[in-house]
Order: sequence, then structure tokens, then C-alpha cells
Amino acid sequence: MRYISTRGAAPSLDFEAVTLAGLASDGGLYVPETWPRFAKGAISAMNGLSYVETAVRVCSPFVGGALSDAELRTLFTAAYGNFDHAAVTPLVQLDQRHWLLELFHGPTLAFKDVAMQSLGLLFQTFLGRSDRHITVIGATSGDTGSAAINALARRDRVEVFMLHPQGRVSEVQRRQMTTVIAPNVHNIAIEGNFDDAQRLVKAMFNDTDFASRFALSAVNSINWARLMLQIVYYFYAAVRLGAPDRPVSFSVPTGNFGDVYAGYAARQMGLPIDRLIVATNENDILHRALGTGDYSVGTVTATASPSMDIQVSSNFERLLFDLAGRDGSANAASMRGFEATGGVVIPAGQRAGAALAFDTARVDSAEMAAAMRWAQDHSGQHIDPHTAIALAAAQRSSCDSPVVTLATAHPAKFQDAVVAATGVRPELPARLKGLMTGEERFTVLPADLGKIEAFIAERARPAFAVAAE
Repeated sequence: MRYISTRGAAPSLDFEAVTLAGLASDGGLYVPETWPRFAKGAISAMNGLSYVETAVRVCSPFVGGALSDAELRTLFTAAYGNFDHAAVTPLVQLDQRHWLLELFHGPTLAFKDVAMQSLGLLFQTFLGRSDRHITVIGATSGDTGSAAINALARRDRVEVFMLHPQGRVSEVQRRQMTTVIAPNVHNIAIEGNFDDAQRLVKAMFNDTDFASRFALSAVNSINWARLMLQIVYYFYAAVRLGAPDRPVSFSVPTGNFGDVYAGYAARQMGLPIDRLIVATNENDILHRALGTGDYSVGTVTATASPSMDIQVSSNFERLLFDLAGRDGSANAASMRGFEATGGVVIPAGQRAGAALAFDTARVDSAEMAAAMRWAQDHSGQHIDPHTAIALAAAQRSSCDSPVVTLATAHPAKFQDAVVAATGVRPELPARLKGLMTGEERFTVLPADLGKIEAFIAERARPAFAVAAE
């Protein structure tokens, strides 16, 4: 399997190289050169498999010769061995039509753990084959940062710099990052919003001298391996609800478009997904883009679902590349226009192509709170605000198929929002009880590229500073 850039100018890479690279050298994002396809029989054969075995079968075509199936099995067994549910991503039925896919049973209580625990082991495996050292740069609206830090803290050959918007993540989210006191972990609170943090990360990757000197790598969903690992739970859930003989729909709380793009990838691979519902909060750039073609940046509105308070959705470029016939040069021109002006118009033909798979919904704070109360009153389930947005969108949909709402975070990560909507304060699991009293360590910096790069350069190691062991 080879991987190509959405902007057409970067060299194609194999799986190991694309995992360590993150962003393409031309500013684009890597995607598979072709989509592997699973026949109905291959999907049926996943029925009854464990999550680890499902992951081996789904990921094997993407990995190519980089890892054997036996090596994948060992890696996934280690990655998911510390989840607190044997199913890893269990399904919970809400009523005759609606289901929750609980993705928060990992160590930081968010869906990012499902991919990040394996990604950390992939980094360790690939770096162990050489004398390389990488510097992981990430921007987080809350959950990516804590999941990445948990997966990478104290690992050899990896230095982690995580940018989060100061005051715009929940206290639990912040503390899950800032209370990890490890020599290779550096938390930076940016004076700005998530889009500012994401812009700075992209700028560092596009600074070729800086990026090559420190071997920058990404753990955000711009990294293809992250998305590959998220494809697995779409197969796992759909097979348990009757696939391939029955189609299934998914409702996904969406900010950066990575999680729902993983569902699109599963559909491209032959999984019978009826509809992918793109659920946004008031920061509705994706709802506007897919509905009317207005892909333009607005003002970021702070909400009770902070991980979705985003106006620039990085992974949307991957979908636009496919919708434009995989024309890298045309897509590059469009993305340059978007970056220069803050907006482009998506042609009607491309919107029609997206409409074959995607529905969209904009859910406001009142609808979010109503969905939280409904889940509690009708099913005895407490859900976080991001999950509630997706559930509200699912309830609004007209899908005939079963609808699976991705439950992306434990409700205790957003206690204030849950108690405001339901009157019940969800408790943190016992293993995180000391989180709220632990020492915090982070640095507040302005959203200035020069200052951020200087901070990193003082602390990071050059790419080949580690001797072979």
C-alpha cells in the first residue's frame, strides 16, 4: 500500500513513513492510493471476532509489508489491554432504533484513546528500527492532547509538545494533560482558540528547515494512521448490528472531520453504511459547506462542547480531494484559496457526491441539553455534550436503518455541562480520582509562530540525536 498527498506534489510513502511523517511535505494530507475493498463474505467473517482480531483484519491491507498480522495482533493486544471494558468499544441500545457506541473506555476516557494507544506503539516499533528521534507536535481542543500524552509519556525517542487553547478546554481535559509530569512532555497553553493552535502546528510543518531539523511528526487526525485505527470500530459495530446483510447509519459529533471521515473510509471499503450524519454545534462550517457549499470561516463560538469549537476542519480536505476526482493540483489550488481568503465555494457537483453518503445537522445548546435529558430519562444513560449533539442529530434523521451515535467521551469529563442539563453530576472513575488535586505543569505562550518554535527548539532533540541501541 502506498500513500499519496491530497495536494499531489509530495512523494508517495509506505505505511511506516507515512505514520512517522504526519503531514505531507506539500502541505497536504496523506490518503491511500487506492481503497482496499472487503467482499460481503470477508465482512461476514468478522462476526464474533474480538476487537483485536477485527483490528488486525481491517488494518492489514493498509499496513502492507511494514508489519505482519502477528505483529499487528501483538501490538493491538497491548494497546487495548488497559481498556476497562472487554469489548473495547461496546454497543449500548437506547431504544428500538438508536444505539450508542461507547468509545470512552480507554485511559483518558475519550475516543482518541482507541487510536492513540496503538499509534504510540507504532511509533515505538518503527523508531526502534533505526536511530531516529521524532518531535510530536499537536494541537488539541481537549481530548487529543490527553490521549497522546498518555500514550507517549516517557517513551524513548519521542518528545511531545501539545498546544491547547488557554481557558477553552474543560478542567478535566486540561488536567489530564498538565498533571502528566514526564521529561518528554511539554504542555503549551496558547493565548487564542483551537484554530490558532492548529494554524501554528501546520505552520511548523510547513517550515521545512524547522520540520526536518527536529523530525516533526503528528498525532492529530492529520496523521493517516490515526484515521486507519478509527475505521475499525465502524466495522466492529456494524457487524454486530447485522452487516453486511443490513445497512447501518452512524451519527458523529464533528469538529475536525477526522472521526466521520474514518466512517467514510469504512464505506469506501465496502461496509454497508447507509448514512453518515455530520453533527455540528453552533460552529457549523461543515454543516454549511455540505449543505450550501459555503465553506467559509466564521468566528469561533465557545460552547459546552469545546472539542467541536472549530472553524477550520483539517480532515475535510481529504473528502474534497476524493470529491474532486483525486486531482491533487486542483485540490491544492482550492486549499490555497481557502487558506488565503478564509473561504471557498464547494461546487454543486461535489456537494451532490457528498450527499450520497452524508447528512448534516446543526444542533444548538438547547437541543443538546434536551438530548442529554432524553438519554437519562428514557434509557438511564448519562452522556457528554458532544455525544448529545450527535444523538440529537440522529433523532432528527429519517434513516430507516439502525442509527449508531458515537459516544466520544465519558460524561464525567464535562461534569458542569451534564449537571446543568440533567441535575446529575457524573463521577470520575476510581482510577482518576486523584486527577483534580495533582500538580499541574504548563507554559502559557502567545499564538506567535516564532515564540512557539523558539520554545520547542530549546527543548527538543534533533532527529538523529539518539544513538542506536
